[in-house]
Amino acid sequence: MSSPHVIVVGSGPVGVVAALHASQQGFQVTLLEEAAAVDRNPRAATTHPSTLEMIARVGLIDEFIAAGLVARRFEFWDRVERCRIARFDHALLENDTAYPFVVQTEQHKLANIGLAHLARRAGVEVRFNARVTGLVQDERSVTVSTEGPSGASSVTADYLIGADGGRSTIRKALDIEFEGYTWPERFIVLTTTFDFEAEMGCCHRTYFADPDEWTNLFKVSGDDGLGRWRAVFPTRVDESDEEALGDEAVQARLNRVWPRTAPYPVVHRNIYNVHQRVAVRFRAGRAFLAGDSAHVNNPIGGLGLNCGIHDAMELVDTLHGVAFGGAAPALLDRYERRRRPQNIEYVQQQTIANKKRLEEREPAARQARFDELRAIEADPARQRAFLMRSSLLESARKVQSVE
Repeated sequence: MSSPHVIVVGSGPVGVVAALHASQQGFQVTLLEEAAAVDRNPRAATTHPSTLEMIARVGLIDEFIAAGLVARRFEFWDRVERCRIARFDHALLENDTAYPFVVQTEQHKLANIGLAHLARRAGVEVRFNARVTGLVQDERSVTVSTEGPSGASSVTADYLIGADGGRSTIRKALDIEFEGYTWPERFIVLTTTFDFEAEMGCCHRTYFADPDEWTNLFKVSGDDGLGRWRAVFPTRVDESDEEALGDEAVQARLNRVWPRTAPYPVVHRNIYNVHQRVAVRFRAGRAFLAGDSAHVNNPIGGLGLNCGIHDAMELVDTLHGVAFGGAAPALLDRYERRRRPQNIEYVQQQTIANKKRLEEREPAARQARFDELRAIEADPARQRAFLMRSSLLESARKVQSVE
């Protein structure tokens, strides 16, 4: 008798981790990806301790850490005064996790590391250039139709995991509403080889509050291992893509972070719309949503991808409980009971609050936010609680109590 079969749509980190975990749990796996290769555009860069625990569970942790930069600390700065407000140290979590730090690296590296492991596993098929065109399901199976270079084909399996991003074909095919809103401003990401840490004294992960134009700075290793800095800014609501991405605006934005006479060396620039949305359902029959297919948020705090990997691990564990553990099919509903409220409470609420903290305009309220951060830093117990929540460790522990 053949093993239960799972189709995973999407070759980003969430889809790849879901596919690898499913294979390790005994499922036959088919991974479908519309593109010809993993997307290498700069996207998520921060992997929190809670997620590092899960990456360790699927056997990727050593390679993943080696591919990135380990960062114990993160900071909040007042960009107007160019001074640090508070610093938080994950070392306070050394009794809570084996990974009291974050790893800063490009998300495509995790996907490619996982794909290399999948290639060595029996019962796994990975298809690139496979665009999903539809799906049908009944009480026993789900069938996905695809189009590719060789024409149309289909795959039938026991379960389907849609991890195909914010514009998810799977979510649309299931007619699941994506509740929420889109921010009026867009976010621009500029990648430079300029070393902000050496010049400014900031750390690998720094959030700059400014009522006119907040900034996030993150250092990643780059494919060459020499280091890159990503600077994230909001655009003006009336600013065109051409203006925002033009050399004059790009150099002006970077110089407002740290003035210099020579032009900043910019190796990549991107602009995108930012949403706060959650699918009204994470399950429809034998089909499930995970990662950005199920929820999207602004990137301040680095929570979206992390939450998506949590989805992937929880979902595969739930499927395993039914397919191999003898649990009743009703257990499948637990995935939504666990993951949807956690996203709303820990990711949507936190990322909205993070944005408001950085863009606060009213002087007294702005100062109150700074004072609160300083008070949290000064109290180890409060700082540990703050870190447990911001790293999603609290969420990962709490969700296990939901039946």
